[in-house]
Amino acid sequence: MKFATAIAASLTGLFVLSGCSPIANVQPADDAGNPLCAEMMVLLPPEISEQQKRQTNSQATAVWGDPAQLVLRCGVTAPPPSTDPCVSVNGVDWLAKEGEEAWTLTTYGRTPATELVFDPNVIPSSTILATLSSAASKIPAQRTCTTVSKTVDVP
Repeated sequence: MKFATAIAASLTGLFVLSGCSPIANVQPADDAGNPLCAEMMVLLPPEISEQQKRQTNSQATAVWGDPAQLVLRCGVTAPPPSTDPCVSVNGVDWLAKEGEEAWTLTTYGRTPATELVFDPNVIPSSTILATLSSAASKIPAQRTCTTVSKTVDVP
């Protein structure tokens, strides 16, 4: 009887710690095991624009919102020079691809790169970049955009 009570108490603790949100299924990037990703991941905030961070099933990934409103993957292949718009926030350059349903922002000049996919109607890109640039800066810059569409320094 004591054993059954201990198991029930342990399971209750597990459910309390894991919360109600299901684990998000995210495909890891090819270089997700890079130690620089680990340095960045520990600095990610628990909330962005009222969206709570959820647990994921893969290394070097993060998701905010249920359903997912922002997906981060560290370890993606660094993009080559591009004509895509570049935004610099707190010294981190991001290449932007604006899709109809989702936008993709990818760090530029950092290896491994970090990719963000999100719905700009739910979380503004300015909020995301201001919140995540500090963590992304833990991966050293090797180059910068030659043409920056916008530069922002946020305290």
